[in-house]
Formats: sequence, structure tokens, C-alpha cells
Amino acid sequence: MPSIAGGGWRLFCASRGITWLRRRNLQRPLFSSLAGGGGGDAPHLPVVIVGAGPVGLVLSFLLTKFGIKCTVLEKSMEFTRHPRAHFINNRTMEIFRKFDGLAGDIERAQPPVDLWRKFVYCTSLSGSILGSVDHMKQEDFDKVISPISVAHFSQYKLVDLLLKKMDGVGFQTCYPDELGAQDLLLENKILMGHECSSIQMTDEGILVGASYNNKGRMQERKLHCGLLLGADGARSKVRELAGISMKGERDLQKLVSVHFVSRALGKYLSSERPGMLFFIFNPDAIGVLVAHDLEHGEFVLQVPFYPPQQMFEDFSKKVCEQIIVKLVGWEPADIQVLDIKPWAMHAEVAEKYVGCDNRVILVGDAAHRFPPAGGFGMNTGVQDAHNLAWKLCLLQNGIAAPSIIQTYESERKPVAIFNTELSLENFKAAMSIPATLGLDPTIANSVHRVINSILAPVIPRNLQKVVLEGLFSIGRTQVSDYILSEKNPLGSSRLAKLRSILDEGKSLQLQFPAEDLGFRYEKGALVAEDTHQAEKPRHSKRSSGQYIPSAKVGLRLPHMPVRALSALNESVFSTMDLVSGDKVEFVIIIAPLEESYKLARAMLRIADEIEVSAKVCVMWPQGSVGGEVKGSISELAPWTNYVDVEEMPRAPVNSWWEMCQVSNKSVILVRPDEHIAWRTEPDMVSDAHSEVRTVFSQILSLNGPQV
Repeated sequence: MPSIAGGGWRLFCASRGITWLRRRNLQRPLFSSLAGGGGGDAPHLPVVIVGAGPVGLVLSFLLTKFGIKCTVLEKSMEFTRHPRAHFINNRTMEIFRKFDGLAGDIERAQPPVDLWRKFVYCTSLSGSILGSVDHMKQEDFDKVISPISVAHFSQYKLVDLLLKKMDGVGFQTCYPDELGAQDLLLENKILMGHECSSIQMTDEGILVGASYNNKGRMQERKLHCGLLLGADGARSKVRELAGISMKGERDLQKLVSVHFVSRALGKYLSSERPGMLFFIFNPDAIGVLVAHDLEHGEFVLQVPFYPPQQMFEDFSKKVCEQIIVKLVGWEPADIQVLDIKPWAMHAEVAEKYVGCDNRVILVGDAAHRFPPAGGFGMNTGVQDAHNLAWKLCLLQNGIAAPSIIQTYESERKPVAIFNTELSLENFKAAMSIPATLGLDPTIANSVHRVINSILAPVIPRNLQKVVLEGLFSIGRTQVSDYILSEKNPLGSSRLAKLRSILDEGKSLQLQFPAEDLGFRYEKGALVAEDTHQAEKPRHSKRSSGQYIPSAKVGLRLPHMPVRALSALNESVFSTMDLVSGDKVEFVIIIAPLEESYKLARAMLRIADEIEVSAKVCVMWPQGSVGGEVKGSISELAPWTNYVDVEEMPRAPVNSWWEMCQVSNKSVILVRPDEHIAWRTEPDMVSDAHSEVRTVFSQILSLNGPQV
């Protein structure tokens, strides 16, 4: 296999004497062999996914829909009910639109937008409001730049919905006592209580050891696979076993996450001061409250702590309830602490996404760990899975070369690095608020370091704790009513500066439309545009800039409503819906011009030869369609895999092409993940068949990886 995946494969594909069909017939058994042999009596699977969080479930759902058999290993015996991530950004919601109605399920089940659109800064939940920020704009509701809005939906609820979708594609959740030790029928199963404990390279894949508890005895189940996908989170065991290290900043802050419910508090906040995040500063306590669901009174409180003076074990349920009361400002009678977890904030990206001779691939938090500021973690992970799934499908079906796996890293790793820096800048912006109020976190960190270096070696931990908390208590007097008052010149100045930060959008931001919808793949499974014309990289990481639609190669296909031109169907939908969510299919977008039709026919012919699914979309100008639309029938014959649509542009733009900043003479090739793979104009193509063949070769890595 290695010789085929390397120079031998490129030499093989470069041979013009071998037909594309013969190439496919030879390649298909190559990938099939990844799932067989080398594992002894172990069950053989094309793909094993480790981790049944949102990213692992998204991966398994997509792969199953695309016809790839897989198994998921999940070390826990039950799915966590700790809410964790809760913000789903535009791009992820766009992906979820094509998950058998998942986005609609989320929209219907999430809290009303007016209950979570704001961040609130206050002295307590019932005390003075220092300021607030509304993160929703009218264009979000009008769906100007995307066919769907962002969402606020707890991670465990998302997992519940994903599991229902998994049921719909034939997946089962199984527990150790439901499986025999020698059970060979493991495909389409989530194996709960199974932890990836070992990986061993074989001639044809990877032998995976999965440890599990069988009636009090630890046993190991062996599985053999062609590819092992690590979606097992920030402390990834797969990453560790593959010997892949992380690069970046560690332990930026240590926090305790307190999951609790109080319907009384939820009812109060719903009516008096609704919001998603509450930043609370008072002389008794400081914390950030995440309102996951005000209607049902579900919250998570984040409180920083400083070991070894303060230890996680110090935060009992009683202590956490006391902190909650201090931050609320009154004592709700129905506070119930459900769960308490420690966590550390990191800003790191894996040095490699692909290891072990292209057999191990990291996805989601296993590949990158961000500060939570901006909610990029889960969203970036879901988008990783969306990028990877179609490539694995084409690889398994013998259409793409094994080196297409490398394009996953070359495309997604730069996005993770950018999002890491963006999250860090957003986190620093969040810290500017307490600093403005006289609670500079850098001073707290400095105090902690001094105690660790000077007092720790000579006095007991309990006494160190007393000193640390005493100094912190003195520091918190900066936000007392006496100091933080308009009547106090110092307090008045600080409050004015706080309002300025909030008004100018320099505080913690929730939405980043330019980065969320406008990230661009510069190299990978695409044909890069001329470097002289390529967009220069952004220097400012943290941006409040607007998303500007563009049809440049590597960008997501811009959204515009279009109307189907068919006697049987005149529905209105998004241009993004031109790309199927149920199969791996390329889309060719053209205007109804003779030369564009000619190039589209060449593209369909080559797609048929290499057995790639493709269809043509003919974009007609608004109001220009009469009997002319019938022209597509003759222009594209004998192919019938096309659709005619009419543009429905919003003022001030006049057409989809104008909105995309390209000529209507352009021919645009869109990948199955809705990113643009190639763009050209017919008069720039001298030999259509030769050029189109080269384009598909590059996208499918048949000439080697584009890294």
C-alpha cells in the first residue's frame, strides 16, 4: 500500500495510456483491502471512529449516509448531561440543514432568541447592570448572508438529536453486556464503555484495542480498520497513541464549571434581564453565568480557581451553592447543583492532523483546543468532519487517491490556527472588562505566581490559601458600591470606559460573520487561483467586519434565494441547496451562455468517465425567463442532470454574479462540502476536455497531494 500511496500512485495516474475506468477498477480493491486482513480474527471495518461527542456523531452520520461502514468507540457508559458547548454558528447550522432536518429541530427546540441575544455585565444578577451587548442584527433574522441563523442549544441536547438521526440511518447504541467477546458484527454501532487503549500498524491498516469492563473484569476487544478517526476530545487518547503533539499555549486559566438548575432564577431573569452570558463582579464573588435555558432554569457557572492553594476538591456542592447565592444577590429556594467539573483553558493545535502512514486522522478537539470565547471549538470540529467525510467517500469508492487525506490537513489546520488566535484575542477582549473595573486578571495571576514562588516552599497549603483568598478579597473591593459609583470620580471614570468598550464592540463578541462564513482554503482539494489575484491574508485576527460574498476559489458558495424553473417545481430555495446533502456530488454553476453550456458539457462528460456524480445549475437572470429556459434541454443533451433556476437578488445587487464579484461568463465548480473548487471562463480554456480532466485530477489528488 505505501508504494501505491506514494510515487507509484502518481506514476500510475500520470500514465495517459491507462483509461480512467481501468484506473478506477484497479483502485477500488486497494481501498477495500484496508478493511480486511492483518487483524487476525478481529472484525474488519473501513473506519473506526473514537469519540461519540457531537463531532464523532456528525462524522459517523455523514459516512453512513455516504455508504461507508464504520463503528464508534465511546469510553463513557452514558452520554454526559453537562451542557458544555451551546453556541452553534452560521456555518455549522448550514451544515445541519442537510442532516435530515436537524437544523429545523434545533430551531424549534432552542429557547426564544430574545432570551439569549445579549451579554449582561452586572454587580449581581439582581444588582446594578453595568452594561449589555446585543449580539443579534436584523440581517440575522432576514437571512441575508445565510439561509439560516445562529442557534443557542446545549451540547447534550444536540447529542440527543444527533442520536435520533443516527437511528434513522440504522445506527445502534450498544453496551458491553449486549455484545459477545467475539462479536464480529460491529458496523453501524456505537460501542459504549469502550476506550481506545492501543493501536498497532499492520500491513493493511490498524489493529485497534478497545478496553471495556465486563462484569467487573477489564477485557479488550480487537478491531481492525483501514482508518482510525480520533474525535475523542481535548485529551485525545488517539492523539497520544499516534504520538502527535500539540503546539500553542497551555493552562491559560483553570476553572470550575458548576451545572445547576433553578426555575425561580430562570423565571426572574426571563422577565427582568434576559441574556446568554452574565459577567458578575462584586466584593463577595466573581463569575460568569451561562444561561443555557432560562425557560427551564438551566445554568452553568464558571468560576476561576488557583491551584495548589485552591483545589477542585474544595468546591463541594455546598460551597458552589454559596457562590451562586453571592452572585445572584438573593437565595433562590430551588437551587439544585447537578454536576461540578474542573477544566483548563488551552490554545493549541496539533502539529499534524494525519499520522501513522495516513491511517490515523484527528478531528475536532483532538486536533485543536481553543479558549471558549466565541464558541469556535465544537463549530470548528463539525466543519472538520464535513470537510473530511466526502473525501473519504471518494477514496473508498476508488475515485480519489489516498493522498486526498492530506488535503484535509492542508485545508483545516490553517483554519484551526486562525481560530485559535481569534479565540485568544476575543478572550483578551473579555478580560478587558474586569481590568477596566480594577480587577485586572494579570495582577491576580502575578499574585498567584508570587505566592507559589515565595510562600509555597515555606508555609502550609491551608495558610497559603488564606493569604491568596485574603488578597483576592481586598482586590474585589474595587467593585464595591462605594468605589463603583457615578458619585465616585474613580468609579465614574471606570464606568465611562466600560461603556465605551461595549459601545465600540471591543468586548467579548459572539458572532464573527467574516470569519465564520468567509474562511478560505488556499490549497488542498481545489485548483488555486493565480497567486497575484489571490486575496491577501488578514492581519487583524479579531474582526467585527461584515461577511462579503465572493466566488473566489476556496470560499464557501455564497447564499442567494433562487426559484426553480420547472413545470413540476417552482419552489424558492438557497443556492447552497444546489449541493446535495444526501450524496457526494459536484455542482457546476453557469449562466445560460453558449460557451458556458459547451464547457459544462465537457465537465459532465469527464465526470461520467471518472464516475464522479455531478450536475449543472443554469442561473437565469431575474425576469428574463420565458420559453428560453427550454434551451437548456438541447444545450446540455444528452445529459439530464441539470437544474434551471432564476436569481432572486436583494437590492442593491442586480444578480448572483454581481454579488459574487465575478462575470456571468464564469463557470464555477462547487465541491460536495459547498466550497468552490475551480473557477474559469470559457475563453480562457483552449482544450476543454484536457483542462477539465486536469482539474478533476488535482481536486481528487490523482497527481499527488496539493499541500
